[in-house]
Amino acid sequence: MSGCFRYSFLLGMVLTLAVGPVAVRPVAGADRPERHVVLISIDGFPADYLHDPSAPVINIRRLAALGASAKGMTVSNPSVTWPNHTSLVTGVRPETHGVMFNGVLEWSPGLPVKVNPRKDRADMVYAPAIDEVLHRAGQTVASINWPCTRNAKSIDFDFPDVPETFEHTTPAFLEELKAAGVLSDERIEGFMKLSVAARDTTWTDAAIHAIQTHKPNLVLLHLLNVDAVHHKYGPGSWAGHSALGFADACVGRVVEAVREAGMLERTTFLIVADHGFMSIPKTLQPNVLLREAGLLTVEGGKAVTARAHVYPEGGVGMLYLTVPEKADEDRQQVLELFRGKEGIADVLTPERFAELGLPLPTENRHMADLILVGKDGYGFNGTASGDEFVIKSTSTLGTHGFLSTNPKMNAVFVASGAGIRQRDEVGVIENIDVAPTIARLLGVKLESAKGRVLEDILAGDGQ
Repeated sequence: MSGCFRYSFLLGMVLTLAVGPVAVRPVAGADRPERHVVLISIDGFPADYLHDPSAPVINIRRLAALGASAKGMTVSNPSVTWPNHTSLVTGVRPETHGVMFNGVLEWSPGLPVKVNPRKDRADMVYAPAIDEVLHRAGQTVASINWPCTRNAKSIDFDFPDVPETFEHTTPAFLEELKAAGVLSDERIEGFMKLSVAARDTTWTDAAIHAIQTHKPNLVLLHLLNVDAVHHKYGPGSWAGHSALGFADACVGRVVEAVREAGMLERTTFLIVADHGFMSIPKTLQPNVLLREAGLLTVEGGKAVTARAHVYPEGGVGMLYLTVPEKADEDRQQVLELFRGKEGIADVLTPERFAELGLPLPTENRHMADLILVGKDGYGFNGTASGDEFVIKSTSTLGTHGFLSTNPKMNAVFVASGAGIRQRDEVGVIENIDVAPTIARLLGVKLESAKGRVLEDILAGDGQ
């Protein structure tokens, strides 16, 4: 058997014997043994599903029982993948680290905006990440399918979350993965045609190889299948529950790999997500209204010119006024166009961006001029053709991207292992607390972080 599911039956044996003894054992002092943190992000795992009896996440619940968990983890705006994975490792919000999309937004006067994911970290992230601090301290990092890491010099073993991923995987690490049978030329050639579950298996295999071969101080692993299934079928669906069970089995495999590598008593496990999820029976098409108002034009079903254009981010629409000399006029027209429309909870102007942890357009040229906020149950798409503003959702039944103040966007958080004390569930934390807590566990400081060290879950000082 080669899939993640083959490890689910090991739950009781592996986690009781392996994780249990170290859940409350701190390692302190200057002469402490080398320490390790494994940070696993299960994309799209809502906080409340940790306790949903229909979600078969037995490995993760066992880790929580032997360590600590949070009622929820508040995420950053916008509540989408790349910005929040960046907040997790930098300890700052998008207003500081600069990542607001799954790529870099590009715009030109009078044209529709687009997002380009083919960027190096240096072109995207404006704040130090935990791996940079660890690199300077002589510690090693493996990053598997983690966003915004392409060509990051501080990552020793990188298999990044970008298009053309194998062109940007650390060359020696790529050859190791081939030699170990994790990858083959055939698998590389057809990788993006595989199911997301199959890719999660490969990413888990790669993390296990890094752990057992190199014993890195920090492992970053991003699993994507739960998010893909929640988008397709909606959260709370039978398919979503199955996807959570698959991700949980992958977590169990990683725990077992750490035990086999002889690292268990020195390893902390952090299980997190980048955002929650919401079912969306209806979808909003704001670019249809902009086209009807004469603010953009369409040819062949695609927007080709635009004085105003909305880039959808799930539960919000990022609206750009692309002709500076007409921006004041167009802003007023757009406000009148969308306020009070079905499915629109609010239209946010720049005066309110700071409270969301977002920069002003004058501070970051990638930032929107206005933000359309969807009501619960309504998501946005980018379609500009057709004549309906509100349609029934068909291909996408779930989404995220809603304001982080919406509790349905809260992400899961579990901590267990070395340096973590066994305790009752804590309240709601913030995802910017994760990076400074990792820094404490690994004996370094991330001075630029705005989050706090989660002292209330640490055994002693966490070291």
